[in-house]
Amino acid sequence: MSIFDGLPISADRSYLKEELSRVDESWAAARFDSLPHVVHILTSKDREGEVASLKEQSEIIEEVVDEVVHAYHSGFNKAIQNYSQILRLFSESTESIAVLKTDLEDAKKLLGSRNKQLHQLWYRSVTLRHIISLLDQIEGIAKVPARIEKLISEKQFYAAVQLHAQSTLMLEREGLQAVGALQDVRSELTKLRGVLFYKVLEDLHSHLYNMGEYSSATTSIYQKDEDLPTTTTVAYSVNGSQSLSRRTRLLKGDNHIGASGPGDGSYRPGSVDGSSFDGHDDESALEMLDGAASDGYISSKKASGGDGTLKDVKFVSRQIPPWLAHSTPSEFIEAIKKSDAPLHVKYLQTMVECLCILGKVAAAGAIICQRLRPTIREVITSKIKAHAAAVNLSRSGIGQPVRTANSGLHYLKGQLESYQSLKQKRQNGIVLAGTLLAVSPVSPVMAPKGAAQAAAKELLDSILDAIIRMLENHVIVGELLETKSAQQSGMSTPKAMNGDSNWNLDSEASQVTGGYSIVFSLTVLQSECQQLICEILRATPEATSADAAVQTARLASKVPNKDKRNGSEDSLTFAFRLTDATISIPNQGADLFRQGWNRRGPNVVQEGYGTAAVLPEHGIYLAASVYRPVLQFTDKVTSLLPPKYSQLGNDGLLTFVENFLKDHFLPTMFVDYRKGVQQAIASPAAFRPRAHPASTYTPLIDSGRPVLQGLLAIDFLAKEVLGWAQAMPKYAGELVKYVQTFLERTYERCRTAYMEAVLEKQSYMLIGRHDVESLMRLDPASSCLPNSSGQPIMENNASDAETVEAEMEMSDLLLSLRPIKQENLIRDNNKLILLASLSDSLEYVAESIERLGQASPKPSIQADPNHKDKNHHRTSSSSTPSRDLASFADEYRRLAIDCLKVLHVEMQLETIFHLQEMTDREYLEDQDAEEPDDFIISLTAQITRRDEEIAPFVAEVKRSYIFGGICSVAANASIKALADMKSINLFGVQQICRNSIALEQALAAVPSIDSESVRQRLDRVRTYYELLNMPFEALLAFITEHEYLFTAAEYSNLLKVTVPGRVIPADAEERISEILTH
Repeated sequence: MSIFDGLPISADRSYLKEELSRVDESWAAARFDSLPHVVHILTSKDREGEVASLKEQSEIIEEVVDEVVHAYHSGFNKAIQNYSQILRLFSESTESIAVLKTDLEDAKKLLGSRNKQLHQLWYRSVTLRHIISLLDQIEGIAKVPARIEKLISEKQFYAAVQLHAQSTLMLEREGLQAVGALQDVRSELTKLRGVLFYKVLEDLHSHLYNMGEYSSATTSIYQKDEDLPTTTTVAYSVNGSQSLSRRTRLLKGDNHIGASGPGDGSYRPGSVDGSSFDGHDDESALEMLDGAASDGYISSKKASGGDGTLKDVKFVSRQIPPWLAHSTPSEFIEAIKKSDAPLHVKYLQTMVECLCILGKVAAAGAIICQRLRPTIREVITSKIKAHAAAVNLSRSGIGQPVRTANSGLHYLKGQLESYQSLKQKRQNGIVLAGTLLAVSPVSPVMAPKGAAQAAAKELLDSILDAIIRMLENHVIVGELLETKSAQQSGMSTPKAMNGDSNWNLDSEASQVTGGYSIVFSLTVLQSECQQLICEILRATPEATSADAAVQTARLASKVPNKDKRNGSEDSLTFAFRLTDATISIPNQGADLFRQGWNRRGPNVVQEGYGTAAVLPEHGIYLAASVYRPVLQFTDKVTSLLPPKYSQLGNDGLLTFVENFLKDHFLPTMFVDYRKGVQQAIASPAAFRPRAHPASTYTPLIDSGRPVLQGLLAIDFLAKEVLGWAQAMPKYAGELVKYVQTFLERTYERCRTAYMEAVLEKQSYMLIGRHDVESLMRLDPASSCLPNSSGQPIMENNASDAETVEAEMEMSDLLLSLRPIKQENLIRDNNKLILLASLSDSLEYVAESIERLGQASPKPSIQADPNHKDKNHHRTSSSSTPSRDLASFADEYRRLAIDCLKVLHVEMQLETIFHLQEMTDREYLEDQDAEEPDDFIISLTAQITRRDEEIAPFVAEVKRSYIFGGICSVAANASIKALADMKSINLFGVQQICRNSIALEQALAAVPSIDSESVRQRLDRVRTYYELLNMPFEALLAFITEHEYLFTAAEYSNLLKVTVPGRVIPADAEERISEILTH
């Protein structure tokens, strides 16, 4: 960068910059040496040119200097003028200072002569000012009681406490102690301290139980976890060593309220904001308390409605709350203004701070402890009464806008009504509801989805919701008081306390707070909840005895141990025993519901919370509706508690409920349902088919599907037990396993009934043969049979020829069993009806089991982490069933298929049994037949009768399967019978045709059988026998045209039988063989 840059050269002389750039910078050096330039000119060849160049540069520099002088001319002039003005002012100041020195010398001489008089006047003024200050203070203090009463009436408790503490401290100052006129004021302040204490305590008590003006809004704990209220408390900081709750930790970093006050409940000497009372500060403080409202004040009357709820005013963050509007600014108020905590949390902090200023923390804690249990009991009782009133209002129809809180009860009430409507329906004349109620150990209202279960869950949801919100307030207050006590301990013990020493401080902290702590409040809350649950379940806990308060205090005084924190002696445990005030009456019919747990004994006194006004029934079976609300309650309690108390939330109410379920509810339920299962399957009517004779089969159970009563009851019990499993997922494994147990017992009972019907019968022995089973699979009619997965069998994709061949093989196999004896057949129609009904009932239960298996909860393995080795085997055996419900469905379905197969084969054997009379006889009739043979009449009558009797019990497609094999067997047996006949005449042929027509009519009358198929098969029989009436030549012509209509053996049999009047050549068989072989 050149030294000539930045010169103020105008734009029209910009060429000067270029000329200046050509000037060597050595000419502008600080120590210029001209000798080198002179030598250069003298030694140059063109001396004149060098000189001319120097002159040009000199002229350029002069022009630049002119430009600079022109540009800065006005500035130079102004600077000279300013300098002249400064010089003039300096001269004048020198003269003034000289005069001032002279005046000061004169004043010094004058003051020196009056020094003693001035000192006396100053001392007098100071004395008078002090007297005036004392008189002002006395006048102000005299008005303090009235101001405090006014602040109390306006619920400005913090300002009243501030004024009281400040005034009390001022009365103790020197100069005011001897003032006799203030004795009355001291007495009034002493009384007001007690009044303030009880007012503050009463307001704190109201807000602890959400009955105050600034209590938190109602929020349900049984919504989704992300909807949990995330209100936070602001705790006192104690060097970071105090365990804080989830709410406290959220605001720990930027809020430290009350750090200036000691933790013993006393108030540190000094003003409210930490400054001392001295001189004018006292006056300003009293004036502020006596003056108008501060800028951020909003009166509580404007901020609240008539019912004490916030309505019009919405407080934004950083705004002073209305109850602090008249307060003197202090560190606490500044922290409250900066806090983001909810309004009710700030109010609780203010009340605790008031108690600390009054020095009444221990007394307040003791009174809160004393009133805790009665208040909780009163709150629960009032909730129950309000719930009962709401239910009664909804039942009476008054007030159509029904509350949403009762929606669950109304829904399940509708379920009960639909259940009772089932009672009015008749299944083919049989009332099913009575049977189901007779075997179920519980009444409809106590069922898993009954009205009592819904009412109990809804009631517990409401009460535990209120309890959790009260516990939240107790956690806030308990943490604040614990922090105060920790501060006191921190001040008395200089060493930092951490680790296990925190637990050792609990006894001291409990003494400082009058016995009140988070552990104590949690214990009492859970104890009352336990007593409520015990009243619902009719269990009597140890905590409900006369010394309940003593026991609670003993439990609350225990502190967790680091080595045995989960031990039984260090956790909150609740002992219980079952009440003996119940009676047990066995089931005796549909009108006798479950007794014992569900019915009060004669000596039971109706005392407690009054849940009978809400719950239709009490009893042990309500434990299912108690479990889930308690589980959710425990989760919320754990999330509310500080980390060091987290284990206490799991060791209380949930442990009691789980122990009750494990030790009493599940064993009782297993015994009751075992009796119900035994009664269902052992009753004489359990496997007695019942249906109206004129009724038709319907696939819907509500429309009258004739399922056997025993199996219908078992299905009902299985659904009921799995309903308990859904209500208690933790015990789903044991309940599902129990369902499998009585399903297995029921299957064995069904198997026994099946074997009683088919034992030693030929049809039962045949379906067990492998060759018969293979042929039955090829039968097209078997497509209606479901496989093990419940889907129809799709294996029979064989062609018509293969199907006909399979039918022929099956017929031949059955015909080979001739002669069939009557004792080898099922002649009792009741047994056949039982097999049909058993098949359909087993299919119904199998489908129901499959649906239950898909809808039932998965078994959950929840072993106690503290007893892993002890309970590992038990958990794996009880929660992991070796089989699933689908395998039982397969077993039930296979037995149903066996029943249908037996009926199918039985009807075929019955047909062969009747048609075997055609063999070994002569059909030489002497007149035209008008009636079929007796055995045909007997067979057709039996087919018609059995179809009518079986029709109400099986679907039409399965009726088709049962009776569908008769036609093919009858046709084949009729044709094969010709080989065993000795002789037959024209009238005999007509008799056989009459028999086939009668059989066709009987089979066509069965709605499920294809009449066209029957006609074709029996037409073939008639055609075959009518060939006996043809001359031999005509027979040859027929065989030539229909060589595949019958087999070679069948054509050969036509020649072997003796037909009067027919001439058969000697080479007849050879000629027929030639035709068939071509």
